[in-house]
Amino acid sequence: MKLTVKPLKQKDAGRGLAAIDRVSMRELDLENGDYILIEGSDDSQAVARVWPGYPEDEGRGIVRIDGRLRQEADVGIDDRVSVEPADVNPATSVTVALPQNLRIRGDIGPLVRDKLSGQAVTEGQTVPFSLSFGPMASSGQSVPLKIASTSPSGTVVITDSTTIDISETPAEQVSSGGEPGAEGIPNVTYEDIGGLDDELDQVREMIELPMRHPELFQQLGIEPPKGVLLHGPPGTGKTLMAKAVANEIDAHFQTISGPEIMSKYYGESEEQLREVFEDAEENAPAIIFIDELDSIAAKREEAGGDVERRVVAQLLSLMDGLEERGRVTVIAATNRLDDIDPALRRGGRFDREIEIGVPDKDGRKEILQVHTRGMPLEDEIDLDRYAENTHGFVGADIESLTRESAMNALRRIRPDLDLEEQEIDAEVLETLQVTEGDLKEALKGIQPSAMREVFVEVPDVTWNDVGGLENTKERLRETIQWPLDYPQVFEQMDMQAAKGVLMYGPPGTGKTLLAKAVANEAQSNFISIKGPELLNKYVGESERGVREIFEKARSNAPTVIFFDEIDSIAGERGQRQGDSGVGERVVSQLLTELDGLEELEDVVVIATTNRPDLIDTALLRPGRLDRHVHVPVPDEAARERIFEVHTRDKPLADAVELDWLAEETEGYVGADIEAVCREASMAASREFINSVEPEDIDDSVGNVRISKEHFEHALDEVQASVTPETRERYEDIEQQFQQAEPGQEEEQLGRTFQ
Repeated sequence: MKLTVKPLKQKDAGRGLAAIDRVSMRELDLENGDYILIEGSDDSQAVARVWPGYPEDEGRGIVRIDGRLRQEADVGIDDRVSVEPADVNPATSVTVALPQNLRIRGDIGPLVRDKLSGQAVTEGQTVPFSLSFGPMASSGQSVPLKIASTSPSGTVVITDSTTIDISETPAEQVSSGGEPGAEGIPNVTYEDIGGLDDELDQVREMIELPMRHPELFQQLGIEPPKGVLLHGPPGTGKTLMAKAVANEIDAHFQTISGPEIMSKYYGESEEQLREVFEDAEENAPAIIFIDELDSIAAKREEAGGDVERRVVAQLLSLMDGLEERGRVTVIAATNRLDDIDPALRRGGRFDREIEIGVPDKDGRKEILQVHTRGMPLEDEIDLDRYAENTHGFVGADIESLTRESAMNALRRIRPDLDLEEQEIDAEVLETLQVTEGDLKEALKGIQPSAMREVFVEVPDVTWNDVGGLENTKERLRETIQWPLDYPQVFEQMDMQAAKGVLMYGPPGTGKTLLAKAVANEAQSNFISIKGPELLNKYVGESERGVREIFEKARSNAPTVIFFDEIDSIAGERGQRQGDSGVGERVVSQLLTELDGLEELEDVVVIATTNRPDLIDTALLRPGRLDRHVHVPVPDEAARERIFEVHTRDKPLADAVELDWLAEETEGYVGADIEAVCREASMAASREFINSVEPEDIDDSVGNVRISKEHFEHALDEVQASVTPETRERYEDIEQQFQQAEPGQEEEQLGRTFQ
């Protein structure tokens, strides 16, 4: 039967599987676990174990195989292959050769058999074997095992009863048996890239199609694309994607590492560039990959020296000059797109600019599956949970996370290792396992590189830690959580999510605490800005700070930007309070970022203040900080709930009643109540420590209780921080926000605070 080749899902790669849809399986009379012979061009063959196809492939006549099997069968994605059932004998014994740099003492045979169980192997074939240990482990690579001999001969299947012998001859000296693709495992295949399916499709469409089927473009009467520019934050997989494409398309591949071609001699740099392009033309079809393009093709008007300008000019003429380039495609990668000379970014040079962005939750899960594919993970580990908790992580961060967790596992067994020995005991290898604790420990030490300058750990505060304020919490949920959790409802209603929320109220009522809870519950990235830190003595720097924050937020969406004490940077314009106008320029920048020509997608701004009268009124209109949420002084029921939160883990005496405490604390805000609980705890501790001998403290500490008298003492010590007049002022503001016409707010707020 003829089937079309497609890539395998990331988690299933490296296991010798071929996923075939059920309709084709029935026609071929195949069961799960049967073996098939895949025959590509030039009689190249590969044997694989059948696996039921994915639901989306049903009835499409597709066979999904990984990069190693594609190389063995000498086929590419979208090629047609013939598939037939294969009669494969179980192996009685298989001899494998290990790489020279792998020194293991003892019998590693059982470990190899467990890892390769069910795989079909042939003499001379190279099989990837993930050890997660030793010199290969830190790079995340598989160890290339060479199959030296099999009994019986031909293609056999490794079973639980197969004897695995280790050859004395290292793998490097074993002949490959002349089998196609056996001389090396592909370094990077499409299955090694997670979370970039759409981007990979675009790159393949631009590069694979012209190289494989130039006749399509001739028929359409158009020139094939000349270049692809991959851009995005560092660590997202731009270079990896170029490697995978070069590996999968059997094309000549040349790399230009920017700074390497720079020379101190006149004309030498341009000469080196020309040589690379000439070499590529001779070996067409070819791909030229320029990594860090910004280092050799910066804007000419800003380039420091003459050499840089000449190199850019040479690159421009090579990419789209008078001479025809033939079937040579240029892929370039950069994380500084705006620094590249604009003449390079037009059609005919780089025809397509593809953003390789920060992965979302599903993308992060795929990347985790790629990097943990060969790791001995504990069964309890739930990768979905780690995908959820790694906001802002790019592929390189996730690779660091898995490597660091493997190192944690290694540290656990290190005391059992004799590091003086040249070889490692095979029994120790078998006990090695990465646990939930190893991953959690590794997660603590890794910051997401896409947000390193502005990253704030998502606060560990939930709605349960915020006592009372039910009305306020509900409004925040509607504004921030709903658009992220139910985008389909907003789409159906043709409704835009709110851009921002202003929380105002007396000091200590819990505004910052609410922002922390929102960031946690919304499961989004969280950027916290303390107003004054944006201000800079140099002209233009403060506005640039605002611009960069919003840029970071857009590229790492969904993001919550939190401005604490926003009145410090967004005061009313026209006052010119001796700051040479920097405050006014920051306000103007904020206004354009919040509601300018560029749309804010999945970015919400939360601002807090206890002086709403000082904020520029243009910021408070709909479309900017359009939700105004009053965080009031808590009433009696809310105070009781706040006491519940703060006494949750305290050893209270039976006589302490929270409703009595709530009655006694009229006018107290959340911060005052926290201070009361702290003072009562301190009073109880003071009394206990003074009444017990130091050596008896450990034995009797369990008997300590906070009594009603301690709370009475605390209430005498801590007074309410909000006066009735202050409370009334804020209630007036709330009414004015609800009633005021735009333009009247400023005047009314000013009157209130006078």
